Amino acid sequence: MNIYQAVTMNENDKVAVALKNIEKNSTVELMHKNGKIKVVLLDDIDFGHKFSIVPIKKGEKILKYGEVIGAATRDIGVGEHVHVHNLEGTRGRGDQVG
Repeated sequence: MNIYQAVTMNENDKVAVALKNIEKNSTVELMHKNGKIKVVLLDDIDFGHKFSIVPIKKGEKILKYGEVIGAATRDIGVGEHVHVHNLEGTRGRGDQVG
């Protein structure tokens, strides 16, 4: 039985959510777009936090669970922690539309 360490919920997701604390340099295997992918983490990822599963360019919209959660404030590499240091929220802002 394979125990997954992270999850995505939509085939368009650009980030996965950690289901437990995962150490930097770990290889995480998860289901995405009807298949398994492997991501080597560039940072420690705490339970409930996000990491990139695809390259994300500065200004690009970031999708989690199929929903836009914000925009990248800089380029984000695969396996990087995605949080307030590289993500600007767009929800609830009149000047930013999801």
